[in-house]
Amino acid sequence: MPLPTEPIGSIPRPQELLTASPSELAAAQDRAVRETLRRLEELGSPVVTDGEQSKPSFATYPIAGLADLAPDGAVIPFADGHQRQLPRLTAGPFRYTGHAVDYLRAAQRHATAPVKQAVIAPSALSLLYPADGIDGYPREMFLDDLVDEAEADIRSCLDAGAHVVQLDFTEGRLSLKLDPSGGVLDSFIALNNRVLERFSADERARIGVHVCPGGDLDSTHSLDVDYAGLLPKLFQLRAGNFYLQLASEPDPDRILAIVGEHLPADARVFVGVVDPIDPRVETPEQIRDRVLAAARHLPVDRLGTCDDCGFSPFADDTSTSRDTAFAKIAARVEGTALAAAELGV
Repeated sequence: MPLPTEPIGSIPRPQELLTASPSELAAAQDRAVRETLRRLEELGSPVVTDGEQSKPSFATYPIAGLADLAPDGAVIPFADGHQRQLPRLTAGPFRYTGHAVDYLRAAQRHATAPVKQAVIAPSALSLLYPADGIDGYPREMFLDDLVDEAEADIRSCLDAGAHVVQLDFTEGRLSLKLDPSGGVLDSFIALNNRVLERFSADERARIGVHVCPGGDLDSTHSLDVDYAGLLPKLFQLRAGNFYLQLASEPDPDRILAIVGEHLPADARVFVGVVDPIDPRVETPEQIRDRVLAAARHLPVDRLGTCDDCGFSPFADDTSTSRDTAFAKIAARVEGTALAAAELGV
């Protein structure tokens, strides 16, 4: 496709998967992955994902079943009053219990289109470490282990043939709500770059970073945080692709101007043209117009489209129906093609 378009990640799970018993779970996950890939390919999506059908959540797949966890970790508050809570690490050394490459390989068995794989950014997992420390396992040692594990998670996906590996960095915008000084964001950027700098320029061209204000149960955690405080620092990340929530922004032209000013010369930006939280399905013409608006600020050869966020980042989120998600994706694919034709690419 002349103007690239990619999904972000999660798609609502089918009811059969949500209600599967432990003995039925593996088979239900496999069927859900196969159906997700089939539907994406039927819609003409040039890049596909497994829709995170087998992940417990976008953030916790590397620690599922880890013994050294307590339930009272960092709390993520959402605008509607509900919360998500991360676990707290209680002992070291820190090691992943699961890796994204396993999801990638399962999808590749069924896909005919290139497969994209999302991974959690190391900055998100850094929140597992408690503020009061862990006896015999200082934070510096934890971060060294985390960087090693995050590198292995990304590298194994690249080596297995992922079209692109996407770091989910939703905590970036949230950090500015929790710490308006930007100190936490600076530490997140530095930590993520410790991982990204271990890859070659060619490898980083296949690595992207996704940011959004959260999207869970039709609510966000940081939509009220101005992108202007995030984007200049975000583009310091040593990644080749950036996936930006934009469809739900009240003044996208202002944000696009900031993107145009700060986007690195060797990077591509995928602008969000679909809002997963809005129950209304966008028309292809609306998508086209959003792309054309972006093209007024950004070089077309460094532009792509995406969804603002995953449609169901946590497995139990059924606020958006599966059919609605696929309808929105269909509009994105068709609308991006309309824009490409109008732009002559």
